[in-house]
Amino acid sequence: MDGIKYAIFIDKRSTRLEIKHWVELFFIVKAIAMNSHRLPDEGPSIRRPIMGHKMHCRCMIIMIQSGYSIPPFRK
Repeated sequence: MDGIKYAIFIDKRSTRLEIKHWVELFFIVKAIAMNSHRLPDEGPSIRRPIMGHKMHCRCMIIMIQSGYSIPPFRK
C-alpha cells in the first residue's frame, strides 16, 4: 500500500468506523488503512484529594490514498 500517514488524537469512546467516516467526510479523502493504540494512563496524583487515573485519548494513525492530502491546521 502506498499512501500518506497522519496521526490524530481522538476520544477514547470513539469507534474506528466513526473516525474513518468523519475523516473522509470532513477532509474529502479516501482512507485505506487505520491503526489505533491507547496511550498509557497517568497514575494517581498525590496532590489530588480523590485518587484515580486521568482520562486520556487514543492515537489513530490513518493512511490515506496517494493523491489526497490533509491541509495543516493553524492555531
